[in-house]
Amino acid sequence: MKIQEARAVVTGGASGLGNAVAQYVVAQGGKAVILDVQEGSGRAAATALGPNARFVRCDVTSEAEVNAAMDSAREFMGGINLLVNCAGVVGAGRVLGKSGPMSGDFFAKVVHINLIGTFLCDKAAANLMQHNTPSADGERGLLVHTSSVAAFEGQIGQAAYSATKAGLAGMTLPIARELSRFGIRCVSIAPGIFHTPMMDAMTPELQASLASQIPFPQRLGKPAEFAQLVGSIFEIPMLNGETIRLDGAIRMQPK
Repeated sequence: MKIQEARAVVTGGASGLGNAVAQYVVAQGGKAVILDVQEGSGRAAATALGPNARFVRCDVTSEAEVNAAMDSAREFMGGINLLVNCAGVVGAGRVLGKSGPMSGDFFAKVVHINLIGTFLCDKAAANLMQHNTPSADGERGLLVHTSSVAAFEGQIGQAAYSATKAGLAGMTLPIARELSRFGIRCVSIAPGIFHTPMMDAMTPELQASLASQIPFPQRLGKPAEFAQLVGSIFEIPMLNGETIRLDGAIRMQPK
């Protein structure tokens, strides 16, 4: 598959990594539908990308909303052959915090958004992809999960977040194996420390401190680099069932 042929659904595409993916796909000649709960910024992002992009409000924790959004995206683009799951929350909190133990509801909320939300989008997109006309290589589509280095080196305060990111990496291979008969691949990307809108809330000193922990290049990752990797995965059929670290060789410390 060639990136200019991409018909992409990008969850969490109103900002950050997801928005970079939508920008990349459209710039390469493809089409993109942004799914997000941030209605104002989502519509603005789609408008900025022009006629080959559209915004659909969608809460990824709602199975009905996800299914309806995928149908809307398929109608607009004439099909879906790429899903990039970027919707998620940080969900920071200690198991035993200053105000007491973490609530089960909080942990469940993070799991519902990050992990179950991705699963709901995967199955809805794959259900439509299975009917695509296969490429010369027999391909019909690609599912991309946004995992994290926290899946492997979760820091203090990341119990909920790390659990979800490890879950995303863990279900990549079984999904890839199951959907192989349809020519649908599944790959996870595990970013390190990237310059997303969350970083803009931090002081320049803190940003510099984080960047100094990265062996090389000693800077924050660029969302455009994440998008480039998505493009490469889309075009290389042998990339399947794998979690790729995109982290400048960082290995996170306990805190």
